[in-house]
Amino acid sequence: MNLNEFFSWFPWWSYVLLVLLIVFLRDIIQKKHTISHNFPIVGHLRYMLERIGPELRQYIVANNREELPFNRSQRSWVYASSKRENNYQGFGTDQDIYAPGHIFINPTMIPYALPEGHPNKQTPSLLPSAKVMGAYNKRKKPFRPKSVINISAMSFGSLSANAISSLNKGAYKAECYHNTGEGGYSPYHMHGADTMLQIGTGYFGVRDDNGDFVMDKLVDLVNQHEAVKAIEIKLSQGAKPGKGGVLPASKITKEIAEIRHIPLGQDVVSPSGHKAFTNMTEMLDFIEAVAKETGLPVGIKSAVGKLDMWEELTDLMLAKGIGPDFITIDGGEGGTGAAPPSFANHVSLPFIFAFTSVYQIFLKKGLTDRVVFIGSGKLGFPSSALMAFALGVDVIQVAREGMLSIGCIQAQVCHTNRCPAGVATQNKWLQAGIDPALKSERFYNYVKTLRKEILEITHACGYEHPSQMTMKDVDISMGDNNYTTTLANVYNYEKAQVPFKSMADLIACPHLGGKKETNTALA
Repeated sequence: MNLNEFFSWFPWWSYVLLVLLIVFLRDIIQKKHTISHNFPIVGHLRYMLERIGPELRQYIVANNREELPFNRSQRSWVYASSKRENNYQGFGTDQDIYAPGHIFINPTMIPYALPEGHPNKQTPSLLPSAKVMGAYNKRKKPFRPKSVINISAMSFGSLSANAISSLNKGAYKAECYHNTGEGGYSPYHMHGADTMLQIGTGYFGVRDDNGDFVMDKLVDLVNQHEAVKAIEIKLSQGAKPGKGGVLPASKITKEIAEIRHIPLGQDVVSPSGHKAFTNMTEMLDFIEAVAKETGLPVGIKSAVGKLDMWEELTDLMLAKGIGPDFITIDGGEGGTGAAPPSFANHVSLPFIFAFTSVYQIFLKKGLTDRVVFIGSGKLGFPSSALMAFALGVDVIQVAREGMLSIGCIQAQVCHTNRCPAGVATQNKWLQAGIDPALKSERFYNYVKTLRKEILEITHACGYEHPSQMTMKDVDISMGDNNYTTTLANVYNYEKAQVPFKSMADLIACPHLGGKKETNTALA
């Protein structure tokens, strides 16, 4: 009797029983997992369901408005906008408009009407920044972002090569800038879009073997890449303020090591603070040195908690006549990178409290005209963006909303290197599912739709540009007998008026970023 004849004596289900018996014996012998030991075989279902729990809640259990960080309605709007599908809704709103914190934007009876020849007649989504980075401090290369919606800091390493390429190609078409994140300037940031180079505490890409900042490397990088329009010094980020990041050795490829100038085969831990400066005076000197050597506008990014150093910063700006060209306020609700729950959930203020606290300090001391204020933290939706403009924000950076537009499904496994959509992983197989040619088009569609809807609501309020929005143009539901009240009443200040003549005047600005051929045509 040969082997085939021997196995033919046993029906197929006997092999299934044999496998189950092996699993049963293994479960009752092992002591590592209590559930599997106490409930052999069926206990594995618990771990399977736990693993796919976010997906089950996302697609089956949760309603349209109850998920976090982004609910189904928000994700559906981004997906539909990015695919140029119907992003409308029928039969009225499904939001509880009486809930505390609900945003009401106040329209006027007669909206702003575009005159003949207005730039938005030809390009409905054209929306440049009303303020210029580096204008007050007279930098050699001041920069007016051509889009008020731009890509927030997400490093190559945190996101995959294909994801970064998709965002950069989409940004080039949408004419918005792409913040590199602190992971260095990679080849995937070089598809034509303007870039904001971020320098973090690890000084990746502009460091020596000891991890110290090297000015000559920065100058060489800026000189080699004309697309770099501004430099952002990251003090902290919303997801983990006051804590440096960790890049495990298992995720460090040869390419990442070369871009970041870090060793292979060992974990890389970013310091919690900078080596190049240790106080506000030294930070201002560092900003001026970088601006002088590169000629570019230089700003800072920070989460917000204690305000004493913001007071000190503004006092020094008044005394010295120098300071950052832009300030990015990152809300505590941000978080494209991995972070301990204790930091992500409890350290630093959410955007609206953070921004209003800092802005009032600058307003009190008459410094708002010196700085371009950038907002970050779930602002990639028309109502949230308009509220931010009313508070005093000049430019918005989006992160997770951009990830959603190129295929992110909010699986919330960014920290595991197992992102099923290939966005936040270095796994070659998973990221191969991202086609940059297709996904870049989707990011472009998302940005274009967002800007268009921001403009439409702006016009409904009687303005030409969202920078003209005031604190009285937005009401917040109070959830009690106060009914609703304006942002001015809630936060006890009036936003400083932003100098604005007309959209045509902004477009004619010689410092406008973006594609040169478009600028020439529009000017």
